[in-house]
Amino acid sequence: MASQVSLEPNQKVNLKAARRKERLKNLKKNKLIYLMIAPGILYFLVYKYLPMYGLIIAFQDYKPYLGISGSPWVGFAHFERLFQDPDFWMIFKNTIVLFILQLVIAFPIPVILALMLNELRHQFFKKSIQTLIYIPHFMSWVVIVSISYVMLTLDGGIINSLLRAMGFGPINFLLSEEWFRPMYILQIIWRESGWGTIIFLAAIAGVDPQLYEAAKIDGASRLRQVWHITLPSIRSVIIILLILKIGDVLELGFEHVYLLLNSSNRAVAEIFDTYVFTAGLQQGQFSYSTAVGFFKGIVGLILVIGANKLAKKYGEEGVY
Repeated sequence: MASQVSLEPNQKVNLKAARRKERLKNLKKNKLIYLMIAPGILYFLVYKYLPMYGLIIAFQDYKPYLGISGSPWVGFAHFERLFQDPDFWMIFKNTIVLFILQLVIAFPIPVILALMLNELRHQFFKKSIQTLIYIPHFMSWVVIVSISYVMLTLDGGIINSLLRAMGFGPINFLLSEEWFRPMYILQIIWRESGWGTIIFLAAIAGVDPQLYEAAKIDGASRLRQVWHITLPSIRSVIIILLILKIGDVLELGFEHVYLLLNSSNRAVAEIFDTYVFTAGLQQGQFSYSTAVGFFKGIVGLILVIGANKLAKKYGEEGVY
C-alpha cells in the first residue's frame, strides 16, 4: 500500500507530461487550421471580450473626464432606474412581441425555402432562384427601408396608387402603429430568408441518399420523404439555430428599427436597441445605457442556457 501511494505523484507528473506532449503534437499536426482560425479568435478577443471591461460603468456614475477608475460607484442604481422607468414595460413588450413574430413567422421560412429548393431538379433554374433570393441580404437596411418607403409612401407610392385605382382609400403605412409590425417582419423575410437557406441546404446535402431510395421502394411520396427523412435529418441543425436565435431575444438590431421609428409609431416600435442609442449617445447617459445593455445580455444568456438544457433533456445535441 505504501509503495502504491508513493508512486501516485510520479504517475500524475507522467500523465501531465503525456497530455502536454499530446497537445503539442496535435498543435503541430493542425497548425494550418489554428492559423486559419486565428483572425476569428483575434476578432472576438478585441471586439467582444476586451470591451466587456467597460461593463463596470453600469455600476458607476461614469464621467468621461474622470475615467472608469475615477468615476464614483453607485451599485445597482441604474438598474433600479431602468425597472422603475414608465417606458420600461412598453419597450420590453415591444421587443418581446417583435421577437416572437420573428421566431414564429420569419424563422421557419428559410427551412421551407430550403426544402423547396432541394426539390428542384433543373440546376440552372435552381441556381437562378437561389441568386435572386440571396441578393437582398447584401443590401443594407438603409436600402431596404428606402425601397419600402418609395413603395408605401402616400405621395406617389406604388401600393397606395394601386389602392386608389381599385377604389380604396390610401393607407399611411409609414406612420401607422398597426402596420409597423407587419412591415418590419416582411422586410426581415425579404432580406434574410434567402441567405438563411444556405445552412439548411448544406444540412440537407448531408442526408444519406439511400434513405430516399428505400423510401421510394416502400412507395413513399415526395412529401412523405420530406416529412419522415429530410426534416428529422436536419432537426439538430434547426434546434441549434433556434437556440442561438433565442439568445437574441432582446437584440433585434438597431439600424432596422431606428430607420422605421418615428413619433407616430413609437408606442409599438421603441425597443431596447433604440432606447440605448437615445439614452447613451444622444443624451450622454453612458452608465445608464450600459446598464440597459447589460440587462439585455444577461437575459439572452439565461435563455440560451435554458433552451440548451431543454434541448438536451429531449435528446437533442444542443449548442454545448
